[in-house]
Amino acid sequence: MPRRRPSLTALACGAAGLIAAATCAAVAPADDPDDEGDLAHKSAQQISDEALHALLGATSVRLRTETSVDATKLDLTLDRAGNCAGDISNGEQGRVDLIKRGKDVWLKPDAAFWKSQLPGDEGTTAARNYRDRFLHGTTDDSFLQSIAAACDLTAFQKAVTPQSPAPDESPAVTLSKGRPTTHEGTRVLPVVKKDGDATQTVYVAIKGTHYPLKLATRVDDETSTVLLSDYDRPVSTHTPPPGQTVDVSVLEGGQNQSV
Repeated sequence: MPRRRPSLTALACGAAGLIAAATCAAVAPADDPDDEGDLAHKSAQQISDEALHALLGATSVRLRTETSVDATKLDLTLDRAGNCAGDISNGEQGRVDLIKRGKDVWLKPDAAFWKSQLPGDEGTTAARNYRDRFLHGTTDDSFLQSIAAACDLTAFQKAVTPQSPAPDESPAVTLSKGRPTTHEGTRVLPVVKKDGDATQTVYVAIKGTHYPLKLATRVDDETSTVLLSDYDRPVSTHTPPPGQTVDVSVLEGGQNQSV
């Protein structure tokens, strides 16, 4: 496991930019107001603003990401206090379960992860020795801190807050309302932004609080998706018992230098 900072925060912030970009765009009328609930008579700009406000007000959220650029997928429930629980996967490179409470961090890599990160028998041995066990430490460890950076909902919310444009700048994109559809059993209204070869869409819940539930972008043949759900549902407080953990310092010496 090379001590390099994963690009998880970049993934989250990049997806969050869909909402931030939307708040800076001009207004376009809806083509079909049917089944839009109380969003029927609101502009695309107003709906985008409401979705952003709802996201900024959330105390916790489940965040799932994937992109066609690489196999990395993120599935984390995180809150404003920096707590989180979930997993990070990277296709054949394996998966890591991640738990963070306060400064404490637990990681449980699967066998595929160990074998992809350590050569030959070293990976097989590590997979056997640490099977079903969590590596435990605190954010004082730079490696754990780099991974735990993905757990900060407050940072994510700041990332989606639009910056004020310069006085000589004017919005160059136009927002439009799509037709209502269903996302994971919930009726949503898409807000679409097109800018050159890029198409970005925010799917906003029609009923109740107008949360953004799906953020999608396509540039040429590349796509990325962020799913947002379980708003304000607390992060699980369960942490692994000592018998299921090993101190992360085991990675600092011997064969694990490269981990």
